[in-house]
Amino acid sequence: MKIKLIIPLFLLLFLFGFKSDEKITVYLIGDSTIATKQVKAYPEAGWGMPFAWFFDQSVKVDNRAMNGRSTRSFIEEKRWASVVEVLNPGDYVLIQFGHNDEVPTKKTYTTESEFVNYLTQYVKETKAKGAFPILITPVARRSFDKDNQLIDTHKVYAQLVRDLAKNLDVPLIDLSKKSMDLLQKLGPDHSAMLYNHLEIGENPNYPNGKKDDTHFNELGARKMAQLVLADIKALNLPLTQHTVNNTN
Repeated sequence: MKIKLIIPLFLLLFLFGFKSDEKITVYLIGDSTIATKQVKAYPEAGWGMPFAWFFDQSVKVDNRAMNGRSTRSFIEEKRWASVVEVLNPGDYVLIQFGHNDEVPTKKTYTTESEFVNYLTQYVKETKAKGAFPILITPVARRSFDKDNQLIDTHKVYAQLVRDLAKNLDVPLIDLSKKSMDLLQKLGPDHSAMLYNHLEIGENPNYPNGKKDDTHFNELGARKMAQLVLADIKALNLPLTQHTVNNTN
């Protein structure tokens, strides 16, 4: 006599490891302009730090960005492999490189074609895991000419990102343009308030002062993170539904 075994649906889901409350993970990969900073670097901050607080409890932001990394070194150091290993369908990968790729004197330098090839690898391997890649142009440096016009220090590599996003049909956040617009609006003097500028004796981490026009302070990091969030909303990505206040 055969006995028909009926297993409730909820038990099947449990047995196969499905969790209805599974969080969406947003991975941030890139360089020091995004990275989480050690206490000894404060008030320097990457925009990935405040970005993590823009979402409700259904989203986890995992900031894997590291100081000094390029598209090539991030892969060579197996940092990307560690992300791919844990990527799940429905996750997001925000990809912003360029600062260290574009400088020929740096050991992390990548040629234009290498830069495009590595970015393509990130996009394709993200899609292969059922996750969503978002390409981001490199955030602006604060560099004004004698006529108080902001210099586009990322002109070539930012355009490579724009072209690739179009060719691969993936969402683009043009942070280079948006951040340049913000800095130009603020002007040479007021824009300094967003960067890690400190007077002598102002901060124990920088007793001799600091004038850094690449890395942000806490205010600047938040402003850049807000620009990224605004574009996520403008692109009408599903992730928008999980922001703390998705009506703004």
